[in-house]
Amino acid sequence: MPVNKMLIETYLKKLKMPQVAKTYESLAREAADNNLDYEEYLLCVLEQEVHQRENNRIQRGIRQAGFPVIKTIESFDFLAIPSLNKPRVLKLIQGEYIRRRENVILIGNSGVGKTHIATALGYEACRQGVKVKFYTAAGLINELLAAQQEYRLNKLEKQWLAPHLVILDELGYVPFSKVGAELLFQFCSSRYERGSLIITTNLEFPKWTEVLGDEQMTAALLDRLTHNAHILNINGESYRFKQALSKQANNA
Repeated sequence: MPVNKMLIETYLKKLKMPQVAKTYESLAREAADNNLDYEEYLLCVLEQEVHQRENNRIQRGIRQAGFPVIKTIESFDFLAIPSLNKPRVLKLIQGEYIRRRENVILIGNSGVGKTHIATALGYEACRQGVKVKFYTAAGLINELLAAQQEYRLNKLEKQWLAPHLVILDELGYVPFSKVGAELLFQFCSSRYERGSLIITTNLEFPKWTEVLGDEQMTAALLDRLTHNAHILNINGESYRFKQALSKQANNA
């Protein structure tokens, strides 16, 4: 191996520029073929490294978010759920609500695409460089209860504010214990006007007491969550059920 090439690759390794190490030779050939000057060649090399680092950062954020399945807004069938305001969802995709620390609440019966929309909003936020964390409501409650029992709730509380956006999925399907409901209230209250929440639920607001138990605490929680919130009511037949019927008909 020529000395210059060895030095180049050694320096690139020290500088932690793996993409440049992979592409600088092929880009040099392209630069020679296209009569690019040194500055144009350097720009091409640096652009490759920057783009790769940006893509790596986005992919790392998506993994850390903990989405159970990746869903995009492009894959959502708005025609199947005509009650959902498509322009409003597309506006939310732009992410301004996160910069304003506003919440999004998706209300509707099972199977209408609430989780799909919530995940798509979170996925797009990751692509915009926003730190996101996805929980199911039951999963978060279990994590909070375990932290309390292990006397590390104060430490965990500092982590609650780290994500700019937290997605809380399936609130309302399982009633919480008194302690669990209180911890959920503490979690949501600590993020009030300090970070955004996306909540999916099958319950209209008057029925949240069935899950949280205490009327006064439920009223206080709703007061915080709905302040400057974007509330989307999604009504219709189960999206998943219609898909299953369609597949069955096609296979018949």
